Amino acid sequence: MSKTLLKPPDQLELTEAELKEEVTRILTANNPHAPQNIVRYSFKERAYKPISYVDQLAIHFSLDGNLLLRDSDEGRRQSAKIGLEPEVEETEVKEEGSKEDIPEAGEGEEPPPHSRKEQKLTNQFNFCERASQTFNNPVRERACQMEPPPRATFSATANQWEIYDAYVEELQKLEKSKEKEKQKPLVAKKEDKARGRKLTSLESQSDDVTKVTKAAKIVERMVNQNTFDDLAQDFKYFEDPADEYRDQEGTLLPLWKFQYDKAKRLAVTAICWNPKYKDLFAVGHGSYDFMKQSRGMLLLYTMKNPSFPEYIFNSESGIMCLDIHNDHPYLLVVGFYDGNVAIYNLKKSHSQPGYKSSAKSGKHTDPVWQVKWQKDDLDNNLNFFSISSDGRIVSWTLVKNELVHSDVIKLSVEGTTMEGPEGLQLQTIGCGTSFDFHKKIDYLFLVGTEEGKIYKCSKSYSSQFLDTFDAHHMAVDAVSWNPYHMKVFISCSSDWTVKIWDHTIKTPMFIFDLNSAVGDVAWAPYSSTIFAAVTTDGKAHVFDLSINKYEAICSQPVVAKKKNKITHVQFNPIYPIIIIGDDRGHVTCLKLSPNLRKMPKEKKGQEIQKGPEVEITKLDKLLNLVREPANKPKK
Repeated sequence: MSKTLLKPPDQLELTEAELKEEVTRILTANNPHAPQNIVRYSFKERAYKPISYVDQLAIHFSLDGNLLLRDSDEGRRQSAKIGLEPEVEETEVKEEGSKEDIPEAGEGEEPPPHSRKEQKLTNQFNFCERASQTFNNPVRERACQMEPPPRATFSATANQWEIYDAYVEELQKLEKSKEKEKQKPLVAKKEDKARGRKLTSLESQSDDVTKVTKAAKIVERMVNQNTFDDLAQDFKYFEDPADEYRDQEGTLLPLWKFQYDKAKRLAVTAICWNPKYKDLFAVGHGSYDFMKQSRGMLLLYTMKNPSFPEYIFNSESGIMCLDIHNDHPYLLVVGFYDGNVAIYNLKKSHSQPGYKSSAKSGKHTDPVWQVKWQKDDLDNNLNFFSISSDGRIVSWTLVKNELVHSDVIKLSVEGTTMEGPEGLQLQTIGCGTSFDFHKKIDYLFLVGTEEGKIYKCSKSYSSQFLDTFDAHHMAVDAVSWNPYHMKVFISCSSDWTVKIWDHTIKTPMFIFDLNSAVGDVAWAPYSSTIFAAVTTDGKAHVFDLSINKYEAICSQPVVAKKKNKITHVQFNPIYPIIIIGDDRGHVTCLKLSPNLRKMPKEKKGQEIQKGPEVEITKLDKLLNLVREPANKPKK
């Protein structure tokens, strides 16, 4: 008998190929009916925003229920309402009765009618407690006894003379130890002589190296002088004869290039000549890019050895500025990117700074952009000033081997206040970028800011400025007093301009546009009218106001690569050279041609007048040409 397939009437009729075809269905947990365009009001952004997360849960059936214990009061009440409890009791009574009436059942009485079965209840909890106890291990006590340490009672009275005697003994011990330290080197020399005969050849060689360090340094300088002999000859004797045929224009002759391999990726952030040793200069390395801050380096080069620095100091933070003390040329003060200041002592052999500020001793919270040594205070303590973007100008004094700070002035932008919490008016802090102290008036100094203003300040007044100059539209990169004229100062900025000011007049005397951001500016030490400026497009500009009041008499590219920016420039105090630092960590030395350092020509039968008074009158003549009649000084 063959099996017949039963098919529902609505089943599709499919062919074999259609039956074998695989149809994949992907089931997802997403609800197809869930809305995708729900928006909610965002109080933070004050607008309706679509919600990215949509609830995909679909509830098909829900029932709220509750369970009660059968033996509880509430359970009994519920069962009484339904009518179960009395029936249960009746059955129990009947069961008892039936047990008693068993013997009487045979007397012919009819058995009681069979009671209906108790209704079975679902979802009733019948609790059954089960417990088991594990075997507890017996506790064992272990103890050991040691011999008690020996004890002794001590008592004594301390009188005034006993305390005095103890102090005297201590002082005598200290004096003896000092005497021993003095005697040690003498004894050591004698012992060395005795041991010298027994020393091996290797030990004697290593000992000899320390003895010849000075001689090795001299030889190294001689080798360098021979290597760079043509540059040394140019530095000493070469005067560009072509200057006679140029129309009062000059050139810069490249001499040595100072570079150190470990400072290649660090920009030159500060340059300073040593006031005593005129061939020695210090270079600070760091970075002006606040996104690429790493380490820093302090290097000191001499023109006698261009191939390698004389002193090398490493620092964890980038160096942003430095200054060398006039009276103590071995002391360098340095400002770091992390807001610290430190003093390095070249006489000491270790590479760490002798004194450094800390968060406790009032360090700046922003990069230190300039530091300057000042005259020692009344107690002959070393004193220097620092300026930072945090708006503080701080005076640091070295007291008992510690740097003690005091805020001289806090910069604030006039006329700009911010609305603080609960309606408080908060003063906007000014960001200081540069400052310079007057050469003669001890209390007077200038401050350049990031907002482009220059403030004339006094050390005596911390709450207000003596004067405010609306100098530039961008940050003031440098300000500097003229070394000869007491009223004149110069400023440069990233807004492409260099301006010369009379501090008694609010408007600039001269304005020079250099077509690129000006990184630094410096007065020449030999003339009141000559200054140099460097721009980020790699050019050095030298001006002589007595020759040309409108344009630079020398404008020359001094770095090779286009992307390389010049950061700083400094004149040598004696020799006719300038040093220029760039973004790649190189320092280039250039010689000024004769036209850039013109001295007054000798006239027959007349002596040449020289000195600061001549320089002052020369600059005064130029200033009188541009001064307004009302501002001209009365004779």
